[in-house]
Amino acid sequence: MQGVFFMKRDPQHSGSNMIFQAMFAIITPALISGAIAERISFTAYSLFVLLWSTFIYTPLAHMVWAKGGFLGLYGGLGALDFAGGTVVHISSGVSALVAAIVLGPRKTYPNRLSPPHNVPFILLGAGLLWFGWFGFNAGSALASGGLATIAFVTTNTSAAALTWLILEKVLRGKPTAVGAATGAVAGLVGITPAAGFVTPLAAILIDSITAFICFYAVSFKHKIQIDDALDTYPVHGVGGTVGAILTAIFATTTVNAAGKDGLLKGNWNELLVELAAIAVAYVVAGVGTFIILKIIDATVGLRVQEQAEVQGMDINEHGEEGYNEEFGDRISISSK
Repeated sequence: MQGVFFMKRDPQHSGSNMIFQAMFAIITPALISGAIAERISFTAYSLFVLLWSTFIYTPLAHMVWAKGGFLGLYGGLGALDFAGGTVVHISSGVSALVAAIVLGPRKTYPNRLSPPHNVPFILLGAGLLWFGWFGFNAGSALASGGLATIAFVTTNTSAAALTWLILEKVLRGKPTAVGAATGAVAGLVGITPAAGFVTPLAAILIDSITAFICFYAVSFKHKIQIDDALDTYPVHGVGGTVGAILTAIFATTTVNAAGKDGLLKGNWNELLVELAAIAVAYVVAGVGTFIILKIIDATVGLRVQEQAEVQGMDINEHGEEGYNEEFGDRISISSK
């Protein structure tokens, strides 16, 4: 949707649209950082963001949103992605999974895992994300009006946090605040590609189904012991994939005449188109990320030294600590 609006809008608006698009471009590689926390060097990550944004994100964004893009609505296969399910969440999730595998686990994983550092901060962060998501999803209409309102409402109409809490209560005995935050984010991921193409009722179903599948994806990740520190792939990669598929099922031109009807409206072909777009995003993000990481590893290196990782990267990489603790109290390699 976004790319074609960029082509059609008056030139005086191109600057504001450019910076709006830039926000998508910077938040996407930022999501990847959650999977590789506490072990990649700052230099390597900074270089990774530059290369990944240029050679992975930009081509995918063009393929989906630009006029004449290979995958998009305007001259392409006709994939539906209103605000970044494929471009942002699948690409970052898949790249996060590849990066976590290439870097390997933290030295303390899985024997000594840290509990959530600050639950109120987690809830605050989830709230800020939810609020910011309105800007991304509703803003993707690129104009105030009915379409922006629909995208705003479908983004806010989320049963995902409740779904996650129910699953925790039934399967683990206790619902958690961290689980509610994770479920809310999973639902927001799921509705992102569909926000401007589905009804609010469909949004509730999309959010709940996405949260349900992401819940089990997180559990499976722990079972196979991939050190994706903040569950980036199970939430963003899996959530984006599920959301894209469900978009092809629930989409209706009654909501957005510029979109397409989905499977429930008799358009089976749209599901095949969406699956093809998902496959392309997986290949581009996965293969591209692997190549970029190998190049960085062969030049500046990827990981910090083991002593720096165990002692803490704040003091070693930046010469500061978030809480002014005496870093000498931390365990060292020699004390193991």
